[in-house]
Amino acid sequence: RGDLGGARLVTLLGPGGAGKTRLSQEAAEAVAGDHPDGVWLAELAPVEDPADVPAAVLTALGARETVLRGAGAEEMRAMTERQGKDPVARLVEHCDTRRMLIVLDNCEHVVEAAARLADELLARCPGVTVLATSREPLGVPGELLRPVEPLPEPVALRLFAERGAAARPGFTVEADPAAAAEICRRLDGLPLAIELAAARLRMLGPRQIADRLDDRFRLLTSGARTVLPRQQTLRAVVDWSWDLLDEAERTVLRRLSVFAGGCDLTAAEEVCAVPGSTPDVANLLGSLVDKSLVVAAPAPLADGGMRYRLLETVAEYAGERLDESGDRAAAERAHLVHYREVARTTDPELRGRGQLAAVERLEAEYENLRTALRHAVAARDEQEALCLVLSLSWFWQIRGLRLETRNWSRDVAALGPDPFAPPVEPAPALYESCTEAPPPMRPEVLAEARREVHLLLVSCMEMDLVDWQSPEAASKLEGVRRAYRPGLPQTCRTPGNLWFFAVLLGGGMEALRVTLDETVSACRAFGYEWELAAALQTRANILANRSDWAGDALRDADEALRAFRRIGDVWGVAEALAARGESRERRGEFAAAAEDYEAAVEYATRLDAQNQVALLKARLGSILTDSPERRDLFERGEALLREVLDNPGRHRTGDAVPAARLFLALALGRSRRLDEARDQLRLLRLEFSGIGYAVFDSSVLGITAWLDALDGRHAESLTGACEAFAKALDPLSRIVAPHMVAVHLAIVAMALASDDDGGRAHDAARLLAVADGELPAGHFANTMEREIREGAEERCRAALGDGPYEAAYAKGGGLSLEEAAALCAAWAQTPR
Repeated sequence: RGDLGGARLVTLLGPGGAGKTRLSQEAAEAVAGDHPDGVWLAELAPVEDPADVPAAVLTALGARETVLRGAGAEEMRAMTERQGKDPVARLVEHCDTRRMLIVLDNCEHVVEAAARLADELLARCPGVTVLATSREPLGVPGELLRPVEPLPEPVALRLFAERGAAARPGFTVEADPAAAAEICRRLDGLPLAIELAAARLRMLGPRQIADRLDDRFRLLTSGARTVLPRQQTLRAVVDWSWDLLDEAERTVLRRLSVFAGGCDLTAAEEVCAVPGSTPDVANLLGSLVDKSLVVAAPAPLADGGMRYRLLETVAEYAGERLDESGDRAAAERAHLVHYREVARTTDPELRGRGQLAAVERLEAEYENLRTALRHAVAARDEQEALCLVLSLSWFWQIRGLRLETRNWSRDVAALGPDPFAPPVEPAPALYESCTEAPPPMRPEVLAEARREVHLLLVSCMEMDLVDWQSPEAASKLEGVRRAYRPGLPQTCRTPGNLWFFAVLLGGGMEALRVTLDETVSACRAFGYEWELAAALQTRANILANRSDWAGDALRDADEALRAFRRIGDVWGVAEALAARGESRERRGEFAAAAEDYEAAVEYATRLDAQNQVALLKARLGSILTDSPERRDLFERGEALLREVLDNPGRHRTGDAVPAARLFLALALGRSRRLDEARDQLRLLRLEFSGIGYAVFDSSVLGITAWLDALDGRHAESLTGACEAFAKALDPLSRIVAPHMVAVHLAIVAMALASDDDGGRAHDAARLLAVADGELPAGHFANTMEREIREGAEERCRAALGDGPYEAAYAKGGGLSLEEAAALCAAWAQTPR
């Protein structure tokens, strides 16, 4: 323990139940000081498909609970879910500059995949050390094997005594020390085997158990099975327990192996019941608990029930027995049907007073829900898969699980035809939800379900932006616009309402405004209460991007807030408060906006919506740092932004981290801490260079150019500001951030006017006039925007004088945006 022998790959080798996992964690703790970037635990036991090993390790490196030791652990999650890249490539990219220890736990069932991944990491990441646990070597060059020896007799006896007292209160090994020592010795000191033996103390004495081990002991050491010796030992322990079960108990135990993460009693009764074979699943389950083959523990939910799970070794064994019985397909089908109904019937509860309990239930069963989805996709059962994805889509939205939305909707969409491929027929009105009833679906419901799963893909398009810029994607978006029209009942509900993305990308802001208006009107006409609140909140979010519409956004947010409070939707209240805060921020009502964001944080915290909380804190931090005259507010805002960067929530694929870095860079720039501001932008590019948003790129370029202007690097500032301006002309950027065209033009003017060349200053004044004309009506500039505008004018006047400046500014008022763009392009190409 504490010595990895100088090797970069160490495998703890031994049978199941030998304590490899526990030893690996203690060994990792002991050498943590040698790995400044942390020690991370990747649990491979839940991985069914070897191809999923890299993704499982990647996920582990982004999960708070998998870090064993390491300062700055949260920062190490920054790139765990980068979009559009192979998991192995993403792992290499994440690890290649770090000194870290990765523990690959339970490799035996995916040993080849684990070996390939370990070999790849060791070859390409010089600072990575791998500590693996397995029942067989990985077989990678340079691997150092560390056998996990059986427990020494004193330790084995202490374990037997502890487990024996738990099984039979008052038991001590002193009652029959010879028999206890014999049991531990004959079971080779394997912890799992000892625990199983101790469980028999409920009905047998130590001597009776020792006597009954005669045959089992020969099986444990005889090597009669044609498998690896370590598997023989483990199999013998579980075979012994299996032989003590009657057929009904065996049926239940076999079927329990299809669960992932355990189950409640209702699930066990529905999935494990076989007519004529399992007359009373509850009693049989209790019997298996008594025999220590099933672990029972209070459920994390508030219903006071128990949760049942199999130990890993027992689950593997039972799964093999399930395959032998020929019953797997039926058991997996029962599992799929049960968890489809869990998702389908819980989904409506996410939109009201039962929201907190519904979220807890779906989280408790999430591994089972994912397993059900895998089974549906593998079986190409399109309708079951559609029902599951549509039932889980709002849960994914609440929890910020964008990657889950994208990946599952993509896999399920591939099971059927593309409903938006030409020729596209208009969608008929459908008043029922696609998940209102379980499959099979009526033809019109199936058609709508196919459309809606594709809409989920459209809503995640920013995660694969390059793909969505193809002619095929443009055709798909056109198909969405042809299929739907404003006012359909299904476009009022989620996820049908997501069709507005296609309108936004194809019809511009005015068409989007009409669509949103008609959706709100339709919700009122149909009497859809929650859907109306959601539509108002969506419209408020969109309208808040335009200063001239901020008043309308404020009214929408107020109405949505009242509705969500009446309904009891905590997530909706937080979102409505955030929309109102954004509307107030756009109107310059910063104190009121800050109050809304703070209240929204409180509601989102109640729901444990970590991604939502992080984004709200970032918005609040931005407002507070926009108060340079109030040092106390500025310091609090900076602290909030840094808190978001350290604790961004469950996932880093959302908007919180890039927003916080941008806001922090702006705040640092305003306080003239230019090097710190540049460092934030550097990290932003490093972490999110694959986003592909024009508005993201233009913002980073624009802030960089502004910092260059403040730092006297005028040539660099001019080049960057011109590029930022060009990107801000992107149609989507004009919708999301219409004022940024003016901001970037003003930075161009700052850079031009800083040169002694009068011609540059003359054109700077002209461009400043264009910038002023491009500001949306009623736009309220923040501190940075005011500083840029004032600095540009001050430099122009200093270079030209007041009279010539006024004349040039007046002349610039006649320039079109296209002419301004051409002027920028010309200066950007002109050498200093």
